Amino acid sequence: MLVNPQISFYLFENSTERQVESACRLCRKILNQHPQIWWHCIDSELQTELDEKLWTFDQLSFIPHGIDTPNSAVCISAELPPSKDWIVFNFNNHALEQTQDFRHIIEIIENNETAKQIGREKFKLYRRLGIEPRTFKL
Repeated sequence: MLVNPQISFYLFENSTERQVESACRLCRKILNQHPQIWWHCIDSELQTELDEKLWTFDQLSFIPHGIDTPNSAVCISAELPPSKDWIVFNFNNHALEQTQDFRHIIEIIENNETAKQIGREKFKLYRRLGIEPRTFKL
């Protein structure tokens, strides 16, 4: 029996905070409860930005991470995770259609029209796949 994953959209309605910063904060919070987070990102420049931000966003703590390092708490990769054990942050402009392969998919939507439109398309696709995403407005 296939179980649909949890899909969460985090919408920044009143904040100019960028996806990168909010991903770091959310990641730190989730790691307290779940040891494996996969940041799926096909854009190599964004991978580097995410990697650098994880080094600098919190002066008091360190999040073990790396690009293409699945033995880290946070793996940043253009590839998809090798198992269902990972919580997946999707940093791409398309929804992840193979949803049954993941436990939890997180989409972070910035407060700009382009990001909102991409988010709407992702949301609709997940619904077409029979999954009702949860939405958190921040």
